[in-house]
Amino acid sequence: MTVSALTRPGERDRLVVKFSEVDWLFVLVLCLIAGAGALMLFSIAGSSWDPWAAQHVGRFTFCLVLMLALAMIDIRVWFALAYPIYGIGVLLLIAVEAVGDVRLGAQRWLSIGSFSFQPSEVMKLGIVLALARLYHGVSAERARLSWWLLIPALMIAVPVGLVAHQPDLGTAMLILLTGVAIVVMAGLSWKIIGAGVAAFLAIVPPFVLFVMHDYQRQRVLTFLDPESDPSGSGYHILQSMIALGSGGLLGKGYGLGSQSQLNFLPEKQTDFIFATLAEEFGFVGCISILILYAAAIFMALRTSYLSHSHFGRLAAAGVTATFTLYVLINGAMVMGLAPVVGVPMPMLSYGGTVMLTVMIGFGLVQSVRVHRYAEVTSGKGSFV
Repeated sequence: MTVSALTRPGERDRLVVKFSEVDWLFVLVLCLIAGAGALMLFSIAGSSWDPWAAQHVGRFTFCLVLMLALAMIDIRVWFALAYPIYGIGVLLLIAVEAVGDVRLGAQRWLSIGSFSFQPSEVMKLGIVLALARLYHGVSAERARLSWWLLIPALMIAVPVGLVAHQPDLGTAMLILLTGVAIVVMAGLSWKIIGAGVAAFLAIVPPFVLFVMHDYQRQRVLTFLDPESDPSGSGYHILQSMIALGSGGLLGKGYGLGSQSQLNFLPEKQTDFIFATLAEEFGFVGCISILILYAAAIFMALRTSYLSHSHFGRLAAAGVTATFTLYVLINGAMVMGLAPVVGVPMPMLSYGGTVMLTVMIGFGLVQSVRVHRYAEVTSGKGSFV
């Protein structure tokens, strides 16, 4: 498909042409990751599709169709909706503070009739779109070092503060790191990056001591010394590391993992499913699934590189950063290299909310790929 064919209005707007521009190898990689998740959920349920595997497959099928539908949306529509999505996300987070549901000591959900959702998931996409639009058309000098940087800093700080207050430290950290990643990729000066890292390291001790809730502080202390309370707060990490280590090179075999099958491993279907995979398929199984994740990240970043608009590049890179952070944080958490913060392994773990958020983000990435030659104005989102 030539550039001229893609840029002719009569050709570009045809649905069949747009579908041909979807990265189908990327779609295959996502299917393989979700398929591996279904196999693991089938195994830990005692070779049964209920209660997790069947729902996992159904949710992924729906999300995949949704991703392909979103890929057909012109990138300039995403550009026009960037600020409204961010604004709606902030308003929903404020609504959580006022009328949100309290569950397990946390106020994170909004309910509309029988339907409930976490507005913080909206912000994971909203922060990417808003910052990508903000930096679209900004000069390299302003993006590198300027008092103007207070604007993106405030845009990141508002949702991070609201989410952290719920409290949901894991999601707040994801939004913060995603926002910082976009600002860095937009061309932030290395001097500012160095100063920011130094300030972060200086803030961490007083934050842990005086700002964190008691249970959050206990997670950090448990991370530093999990054996101090092996049957209490350190139980999750210790059981996870036992599962990881016992898998060896090739694993114990499908359906033969003692830690997961005998329910020693907590949250085996969600946060710690990677430990389940390691126990049953060993080092080889872990490396195989990590290669699939690395392939998905590489292809999404390649899409970012191919975009002709700065908005498209930053939007695709921002979504990829969020996905990468999911993988890195969950992997580090399972291996005892980070505190337990409730971040699942995307598309491998059971759960519809994170899968929906990730696949909507990948719908944006594929929209950037399909419409990579589209010209995006820096005005009010008008179409060229």
